[in-house]
Amino acid sequence: MRKNMRIAFAILPILLFALGFVGFAFSQDTKKEKPQTIETAPSKKVYLIKIEAPITPVVAEYIVKSIDKASEQKAEALIIQLNTPGGLVDSTLQIIMKMMSANVPTVVYVAPSGARAASAGVFITLSANIAAMAPTTHIGAAHPVQLEGKMDKTMEQKAVNDLAAMVRGIAEKRGKNIEWAEEAVRESVSITETEALKKKVIDLVSPDIPSLVAAINGKTVEVALGKKTINTKGAEVQELEMGFRYRLLEIISNPNIAYILMILGFYGLYFELSNPGSIFPGVAGAICLILAFYALHTLPINYAGLLLIILGITLFIAEAFITSHGILGVGGTIAMLLGSVMLIDSASPFLRISWAVIIPAVIISAVLFIITVMIAIRVQREKPDTGMEGMLHLQAIAKTDIHETGQVFLRGEFWNAKSNEPIAKGETVIVLDVEGLTLKVAKNEPGSKSIETPKEG
Repeated sequence: MRKNMRIAFAILPILLFALGFVGFAFSQDTKKEKPQTIETAPSKKVYLIKIEAPITPVVAEYIVKSIDKASEQKAEALIIQLNTPGGLVDSTLQIIMKMMSANVPTVVYVAPSGARAASAGVFITLSANIAAMAPTTHIGAAHPVQLEGKMDKTMEQKAVNDLAAMVRGIAEKRGKNIEWAEEAVRESVSITETEALKKKVIDLVSPDIPSLVAAINGKTVEVALGKKTINTKGAEVQELEMGFRYRLLEIISNPNIAYILMILGFYGLYFELSNPGSIFPGVAGAICLILAFYALHTLPINYAGLLLIILGITLFIAEAFITSHGILGVGGTIAMLLGSVMLIDSASPFLRISWAVIIPAVIISAVLFIITVMIAIRVQREKPDTGMEGMLHLQAIAKTDIHETGQVFLRGEFWNAKSNEPIAKGETVIVLDVEGLTLKVAKNEPGSKSIETPKEG
């Protein structure tokens, strides 16, 4: 049975790889461009991407690649439908630089109704050649604390001044309201789509994509190669799906998922080291850790928090081998709890690990290792039930009269026996010692294990 399980665990990674390959091939197939219709010329194409997530390195790469594709295909425009609470500064800057140097017109459309372009979303919206919003949406609140996390007063002022200068430059380049853009950074102001249109923060309000495509037709914008007049009349709108790879990386980059993967990775390695040859826990743990470290690489990590989590896991493991009367376990629980809270260094709620994830993870970890310790202690205290030591204090049946020597029946076998006292045939005896193939026995005493009787016939 154990051999079959090892074979199954060895084959499992191969099956997972095969399934991943099939999924990747399917996603690639679904991303193939739709064939051109007779009415639509190849040059009449508008690409559309939808962003409904924080701005992370994965999202930034997706936007940059989409701009490159739209430029290569000589599309009339790239529409970025945006709904974001904000994101990381480095990722935002990567998107802004690409949009400002793009050869294809970019249109940021804050939609659907109820959506927002907050924090990093303000910079991305203002960087577009054309900024649009759907009804009942809002834009604003671009203070750097929401992008970078907690800072002291001096560093915060420097960050504010730096981002304020950057947003003024973007607004001036794109012909947007410079004063409001600076207020959004310095004072975290936020406005609706109606106010944004009046203040010339955006260019238009559109209820949906078709009306937006019609509205931008004939507008002249400035791209990297000069001025370009957008011609979207009769153009095909083609959505560039995020695809399997980006969606997988986006899920992994979620702070809660990254945290869970890291904990599972530590569990897997611990159980592999505790039970060498299990294979599956080690393989699964290594995969989870690699995915977790990739995700943590894309997030603002506090390494003191990471070290505290590792220390907590180490103390849990030490509790299984060192008698500390629970001190190591308590220390491990405290270290893991503090490390989990400190792990993500950001004031933004969407970049922090949820308490609903931290508390169960810490409790389950503590309980799991406590159970492991209890089982280990119980096993150490139990008397061996195999080999020579396992025969001590067991009861047997005298098959002959024992006058110094004789025979007894124990565990389905006949054994030579000796005793310092006479024992009659059929009496119950207890094993005191094992000397080679001879048992030293005595008459039965209360408190012994169990009586084994010979099988008749």
